[in-house]
Amino acid sequence: MLTIWHNPRCSKSRETLALLQARGLSPSIVDYQATPPSATEIERVLGLLGLEPRALMRKGEDEYAALPATLSRAQLIEAMATTPKLIERPVVIHDDRAAIGRPPEAVLEIL
Repeated sequence: MLTIWHNPRCSKSRETLALLQARGLSPSIVDYQATPPSATEIERVLGLLGLEPRALMRKGEDEYAALPATLSRAQLIEAMATTPKLIERPVVIHDDRAAIGRPPEAVLEIL
């Protein structure tokens, strides 16, 4: 299964989706801001990425700046689940692997 956590307003997300489609792939497209992933899904993807929560967060967002530095892993994951704007984009998940599409070509490593 191939899935992209996509934000259609983000150029990197659009470029990553176009890159996948140009290779004949039809990923399941999840507008993660309209349909946020659960904390469990975020935890799973963090495991696939081999990252800690802050590494998957958009540090330039005001919502990120407002987060206390002392939040636990679970609290950071919950923050992403309740405020999906915090999640870096795009994220491509392919079976038991995941990659952040920054740059878009980075997702090719998991296909």
